[in-house]
Amino acid sequence: MAKANVYVTLKPALLDAQGKVVQGALENLGFGNVESVRIGKYIEIEFNDGENIEQGVEEMCQKLLANPNTENYRFEIVK
Repeated sequence: MAKANVYVTLKPALLDAQGKVVQGALENLGFGNVESVRIGKYIEIEFNDGENIEQGVEEMCQKLLANPNTENYRFEIVK
């Protein structure tokens, strides 16, 4: 069995409103040294077949898991 760990984040040029809210909350909790916060998605996909996993995950990211206009993605295959 193999697994893909997919990480999706907003492109750096875009404002991360959710990250700003979390940053403000952290500051209110006394963590004043937090410079910035960016929020993303982490997705685990398990496969029962080890063939063409990398190509398949690439397609999944391009077609569904990430919005190429606003997000970057990267993934790792763990066997």
